[in-house]
Amino acid sequence: MQGFSFHCPTEIVFGRGAEERTAELLQKYGAHRVFVVYGGGSVIKSGLLARVERVITAAGLAISVRGGVRPNPRLSFAREAVREAFDFEADFLLAVGGGSVIDTAKAVAHGTANPETDIWDFWSGKAKLKKSLPVGVILTLPAAGSETSDSAVLTNEETGEKAGLPSPFNRPVFAILNPELAFSLSSPQLAAGVADIVMHTLERYMTHTEGNEFTDRIAEALLQNVAKYAPIVLAHHKNYEAMSEIMWCGTISHCGLTGLGRDKDFSVHKLGHALSARYDTNHGESLTALWGAWARAVYEDRPDRFARFAEKVWGVDAGSAEERARAGIRRTEEFFRSLKLPTSLGELPTGVLEHGALEALADNVTANGTKTVGTFHPVDRALALKIYEAANR
Repeated sequence: MQGFSFHCPTEIVFGRGAEERTAELLQKYGAHRVFVVYGGGSVIKSGLLARVERVITAAGLAISVRGGVRPNPRLSFAREAVREAFDFEADFLLAVGGGSVIDTAKAVAHGTANPETDIWDFWSGKAKLKKSLPVGVILTLPAAGSETSDSAVLTNEETGEKAGLPSPFNRPVFAILNPELAFSLSSPQLAAGVADIVMHTLERYMTHTEGNEFTDRIAEALLQNVAKYAPIVLAHHKNYEAMSEIMWCGTISHCGLTGLGRDKDFSVHKLGHALSARYDTNHGESLTALWGAWARAVYEDRPDRFARFAEKVWGVDAGSAEERARAGIRRTEEFFRSLKLPTSLGELPTGVLEHGALEALADNVTANGTKTVGTFHPVDRALALKIYEAANR
């Protein structure tokens, strides 16, 4: 094994009815004034938000609630919520929702603890995050893994940027995972969530670093598990076994465990962020629309690595390393299509893009050609444009 540092302090409470322990966990982690963040009306319609409010107030804790988080979480919303949380004198942030809600809660926690600093300064690198408020999570969408991750994403509508912030202060102190809370999700929501789980794992798996066999096996087992249970959960949303497997895979996929001992790549995420920032594209769909084009552009750097992926995950064991690598890419795209996910830009709501739009995306992701993204094969502006062009069909 290569050397690594691993710290995942989030307490996981998993299973049916786990949300009934919300007040107990809030008190355990010192909460007195809880600022709750959620997204649309689904948590209201399901009665989840009312149940959460009830158990919190019954425990004698003060509560303030702010809804309206949208996918590709907006900086403007987070700024407004920071002001509300600060005025409320919040000492704890509770996210009830999926990745966008959780990332927003993290941003609000940072901003409330640092009222003298605009939160975008943390995301842009102008300011260093040195303190925050604790965050707890009640997960309703298995996807981003933000419930255990050290990262958070925000979209700056003014500048057209979507950026991630890595920080140990992004780790929630607890995460409540009740698979039944995801039963009401639509098939497109579940499919996009599965895409994010797969991509969080693949962005760590594709590497030049050798000697991390157990890390590889964890990642491969997670991908095999998702491939097994994703079709089941999409066909039967209330299948508890399948949903629980997908939800736990989502949590593990982004806590760092599947990439121990090597660098993260995340070039496809960066390429997808540029697309989401400009067109408000669904995050998971932006990843599946671009992954195949990225993989075909870089697999020759390590055909043996792609071949191992093809063998261990998809059972491809015939042919040369190059042939198995290409087969693995095809099988992955076939899996995405089986979930009705796009594998090209033309399948997204924006449709096939003009060449000028592709150039603008390449400029965005590489800061006008002044930086590269990724570690497996660093993506410069020319390669970014090549990938966008290959996916533009």
